[in-house]
Amino acid sequence: MTTEDLAPPAWRELLGREHAGAVTVLAGGVLAGAINIYLAASLLPTAVADLGGAGFYAWNMTIYLVAMVIATMLTGRFLSRWGNVGAYLVGFATFTAGSLACALSPAMAMLLVSRGAQGLGAGLLSGLGYAVIRSALPPRLWTRGTALISAMYGVGNFAGPALGGLFAQFGSWRPAFAVMAVIGAGCGAIVPRVLPRGERGGARVPVPAVSLLLVTAAAGAVSVAGVVAGTTAKAAGIGGALLLMAGFVVHERRSDLRVFPRTTYLPGSSLKWVYLTLGLLAFGVAVESFLPLFGQRLAGLPPLVAGFFAAAISLGWSLTQIGSSSVTGQRAVGRLRVLGPLLLALGLLVQGLLQRADTPIWLVAIWVPVLFVAGAGVGLAYPHLAVAAMASTEDPEEGRRAAAALATVTSLSIAFGTAVAGVLVNLGGGSMLDAARYVLFGFAAVCAVGALTAHAAGRR
Repeated sequence: MTTEDLAPPAWRELLGREHAGAVTVLAGGVLAGAINIYLAASLLPTAVADLGGAGFYAWNMTIYLVAMVIATMLTGRFLSRWGNVGAYLVGFATFTAGSLACALSPAMAMLLVSRGAQGLGAGLLSGLGYAVIRSALPPRLWTRGTALISAMYGVGNFAGPALGGLFAQFGSWRPAFAVMAVIGAGCGAIVPRVLPRGERGGARVPVPAVSLLLVTAAAGAVSVAGVVAGTTAKAAGIGGALLLMAGFVVHERRSDLRVFPRTTYLPGSSLKWVYLTLGLLAFGVAVESFLPLFGQRLAGLPPLVAGFFAAAISLGWSLTQIGSSSVTGQRAVGRLRVLGPLLLALGLLVQGLLQRADTPIWLVAIWVPVLFVAGAGVGLAYPHLAVAAMASTEDPEEGRRAAAALATVTSLSIAFGTAVAGVLVNLGGGSMLDAARYVLFGFAAVCAVGALTAHAAGRR
């Protein structure tokens, strides 16, 4: 009997006294990293006015995302070397130190380095959030726990711009990073009391250096594609990143040192299709980066209102997966895995059809539920796909690797999605209406492929 065949436990069991501390640490670490993806975007105009360095504006996001991807790939090594508690303490300490350094940065160069440290800590915390579920919670709570933890990405996408905008409104950017440092330190302080220590390997776990190098180069290429000017340069960056990822897959299939579990590359394994579906869902969420731009240019929305309107996808993702985690039974779960990408694609398609120049307010009001439905597609499928990856093997080491890879796939897919959206915006030329349609129709087409990969993932 699998966890999917069991009756769903009540939420009060997950959030009750026995597990509340562990859940706070797991969810808090992922939330801190998710908030900081977009926190700086709201603060940077104020920071640039204070520090200068406008030419390095876009690199704050690039460095942070690349650092996150690198750290998620090293999660298994940290767990084997230091166990659950030690690895989490390293993650929160790195994140706290990076946040504090951001708050105290005297120049843009120092801010960039500090954002890299933040990203390393955030990436490790994101990977640990999924990997430690296996030992911190009983199997019957995996789906609930995964739903709550992955919902933190959606909450972070909403809270990051809101928190950053609040501080920027008062012309103060440094206190926002100081707040993140306090949160990181607070969560780190309770780690030894609420988490099982976990097993620590006696021998040093070798680093999959070639795999790490290839994925880092791919993440760097796609992140650079997101900030360079011109459609050709952006497309070249994305193309180079895809070639590097192809090289990564070829190497992983042949190597004994790998990032993804061995099961991923076995003939007939469904795990590769699980990861691909998760990647396509996260790719679709990246469209949020450009929705505020469309809202401002096409509907004349104020920046703050446009930012909250764009967060409708994250809201739909977060709220829906809390409910979808109650679904059990192999057939029902299989349907949700396929329905999720279809609903995401449909929502983006309809949103593209609703785009107008000088959009009237009544039509803007329709945008919000449409985007909510698109986000709901992610929420329907994501927790069940994540649990499928976590339960793909009974070997503890391979299980931790399979779970930690969820954060790698999510972070890398968001980076790819942001860069691809930038290319599609450029294709619109001087027309914001054309740019919006290219992005929304293009993302709808890509996300629809997720229904095929989800179907393949359901095969036994």
